[in-house]
Amino acid sequence: MAPIKICIVEDLKDVREGIISLLTFDERFEVLCGYANAEIAAEELPAWQPDIVIMDINLPGMSGIECIKKVKAQCPHTQFMMFTIYEADDKVFDALSAGASGYLLKKTSLSKIVESLIELHEGGAPMSTQIARKVIQSLQKPNEVPEESKLLTKKEHEVLSLLSKGHLYKEIADLLKISESTVKKHIHSIYYKLHVNNRTEAINKMYRN
Repeated sequence: MAPIKICIVEDLKDVREGIISLLTFDERFEVLCGYANAEIAAEELPAWQPDIVIMDINLPGMSGIECIKKVKAQCPHTQFMMFTIYEADDKVFDALSAGASGYLLKKTSLSKIVESLIELHEGGAPMSTQIARKVIQSLQKPNEVPEESKLLTKKEHEVLSLLSKGHLYKEIADLLKISESTVKKHIHSIYYKLHVNNRTEAINKMYRN
């Protein structure tokens, strides 16, 4: 089997050289290059077309996340493994949204790093335990109710719900057993409370989740 081609983007010299040393002596890997900043990496990674890029997030200048966004389309077969100290939710999801397929914390053991790179190459999505837990928790969170929804009365919610389903004013009036003029009053009140000018804006604002 051909060795897995690796590039590393890491500004801390000791960390960068440590990973290079770890992988250089493992015949399953071929280290192509190491970069201390994302600017040069973004220029040169498309020429290398590595199998995996080990990417730090906090780099001088361009961040690792921005680097992925910049080169992802030019490296369609490259997978990106974040390698960082950051556990914050926004960093995790920004990285995954940008195109990262794995996320390891720098406190990960050397053996686990090697295992994770192989797993990533084989189609997995390896993550440190703490990161995997955050991803699962985010998927289990119920959609938050927009703050604006608390401003509407029960009847206004009913009117807007029917509007969102494409009903006309007269149909809404018949369904709710109120007059068409009352429907219009409710809609005017909804627009006023939500600070919108039309049904599309109102529906988008209320049901954006």
